[in-house]
Amino acid sequence: MPQPQFPLYIPSKSRAAIATTPRFLDTIKVPYRLVVEQDQYADYALHFDESKLIVLDPKYLDDYNTFDDLGNTKSKGPGAARNFIWDHSIGEGYAWHWVMDDNITLFARLHKNERIPVGDGTIFRAMEDFCLRYKNIGMAGPQYWMFAPSRSKLPPFVTGTRIYSCNLIRNDLSYRWRGRYNEDTDLSLVMLKNGWATVQFNAFLQYKLTTQTLAGGNTEAFYDSEGTLPKSQMLVKMHPDVTRLVWRFQRWHHHVDYNGFKNMQLIRKDDYAIPKTNPYAMVKVERKPRKRSL
Repeated sequence: MPQPQFPLYIPSKSRAAIATTPRFLDTIKVPYRLVVEQDQYADYALHFDESKLIVLDPKYLDDYNTFDDLGNTKSKGPGAARNFIWDHSIGEGYAWHWVMDDNITLFARLHKNERIPVGDGTIFRAMEDFCLRYKNIGMAGPQYWMFAPSRSKLPPFVTGTRIYSCNLIRNDLSYRWRGRYNEDTDLSLVMLKNGWATVQFNAFLQYKLTTQTLAGGNTEAFYDSEGTLPKSQMLVKMHPDVTRLVWRFQRWHHHVDYNGFKNMQLIRKDDYAIPKTNPYAMVKVERKPRKRSL
């Protein structure tokens, strides 16, 4: 089965025993690397093979643009590790890289109105191959499971929107992660405002644990003590032209208006040739009819 051609990275903090993304990738035999801080390396080494661990260069934490004046008074979030990952993948000669949150429990494909968990890395390779057809895609990733319910009618992908939690990023762009919070929304908007398309695949899904449900990470660093208001306020400060503060589901949220980017067209590469065969063709499985009880 096809494997991703670009490296998969997972920044993780204080979740050595409970991080779900690497454990699911182990199950489907997709290679990845965990990026951890030096003082947590020994803890992660108890749970993961050391060949999968990379220590975060602390310089990236020191230099990270948190987009506030709070300095080191609280966690800087995952953005510094994501910038380290970006540069690390460039250093290894890759043109793109994947970066994923550590609290994804499965990946799936939406096929004939069914959400079907995957058993290998084919979906990552399919998303990569799609992006490599075009000149102007800056970032792409799968839709959330919750936003693609079974029997829903969705296009296979949409452009001009945010990419969350599982990001395939083009390496030769000059932008980088910033902000103590909502760095994924910020990076999506920065790319879109600079003319780079984003692609969200509805055909491929990720099941991610919701905010504040898994200990460690940002749950421990931010949300347990301060809730969601500061992160929403920061995004409004970053992008006041398209973002506003709203109260929904008993907590503060940001609302981003992506309508100005919805008509962004993908530009196919001049040398792209349509494959003569489909490497992702489904193998038809004959199913026996179920016996109905009387």
